[in-house]
Amino acid sequence: MTNLYCVNSQIKIQFICKNSHKIFTLIFNFRLNFKRKIRMKSSSLVTTVAIATLFSIGERVEAALVNLGPGSFTPAATAIDFSTPGINGSTNPIYNFTGLPGIGDITVSFGGHFAGQTISGGFPNTITGTPTGPLSLVTDDGYDVFITDDGAPGATSPILSGSPTFNGPISILFSTPVAAVGLKGGFFDAIGGTTIEAFNGSGVSLGSITNSTLGFEFYGLFDNTGNNISGLSFYITGDEPAGFEIDDLTFGSASVVLVPEPETYAMLLTGLGLLGFMAYRRKQNA
Repeated sequence: MTNLYCVNSQIKIQFICKNSHKIFTLIFNFRLNFKRKIRMKSSSLVTTVAIATLFSIGERVEAALVNLGPGSFTPAATAIDFSTPGINGSTNPIYNFTGLPGIGDITVSFGGHFAGQTISGGFPNTITGTPTGPLSLVTDDGYDVFITDDGAPGATSPILSGSPTFNGPISILFSTPVAAVGLKGGFFDAIGGTTIEAFNGSGVSLGSITNSTLGFEFYGLFDNTGNNISGLSFYITGDEPAGFEIDDLTFGSASVVLVPEPETYAMLLTGLGLLGFMAYRRKQNA
């Protein structure tokens, strides 16, 4: 089943994986060029519309991400629940893993932000700027992350917080790139108030999503082109009065993620084509 939404310059396509019945969301940022004329024969409407729309948006598609929901990882995925400190303690913890499927040995490190980014705002703190490459954490400027407890409904202590408590950014660095990263975030008191952004090893943004519910939410990013995610930043970007924490960080290669079947992508392309055609007709009738 596929649901298709259009908000401003972003298409969100939600669909259910046939075999696993998991819900995924594809996010497309786009700009349509209405100066191009679309002509078609009625006998091949859907095919022509899909092709015309793909040509219309062409290279203007900036990002296509799969937003992972609960249950999207197989049991082979690796998880960090912060029930034990890192090898260096509970502040800016570091965890080592060996022999992970499709990845091998990896170190996962936590801190406030990456080199090139700046923390500002006071209460809450947020992140501005762009990471510099190669991607690296800054952990010596007082903006620490730390393992602590939380009594909020639905919290699963211990959890990881930024500085100040529940009101500072959290960044995660993978020594070896991964294909998918998910985590439990919250407690959210505002929809769209916090952002999770993924970066490759050069510090280039791979895309971002925001929280879509109140309370706690499991969400993350999947890169279906391979192991390209080297880091994440999780930070407040809107009206989030009570801050946030993270827990149950889950990650791995594409082999540990339940992904949509190929025929689903074909349905999505057709849906994009129809959406573009409807937008074009509205423009012509305006």
